[in-house]
Amino acid sequence: QVQLVESGGGLVQPGGSLRLSCAASGSIFSNRPMAWYRQAPGKQRELVASITPGGRTRYADSVLGRFAISRDNAKDTVYLGMNNLKPEDTAVYYCNSVPSRDTDWGQGTQVTVSS
Repeated sequence: QVQLVESGGGLVQPGGSLRLSCAASGSIFSNRPMAWYRQAPGKQRELVASITPGGRTRYADSVLGRFAISRDNAKDTVYLGMNNLKPEDTAVYYCNSVPSRDTDWGQGTQVTVSS
């Protein structure tokens, strides 16, 4: 089991920016694709962005051009930069591998976009 700890969420106005961080417990992190997921109240969890160990990225259409995923394998950390945030981005954000592992879900970090 890998320990994943998300941080960096908060309350922001529409159009604002946040940077999320996900710290993993071990170096095995560097060998697997990683992703950010989010879950809004009453909705299913969805994949937002993913990144391979080599740096290839993919994004959900809803965040393309606004979010940027990156990773630092030496620090076992993955990041999600979020720009031009919209109210519909409000959710709890989680990191996990791709495909996700049920045993690895952390508590997530809350992102609220509201005026």
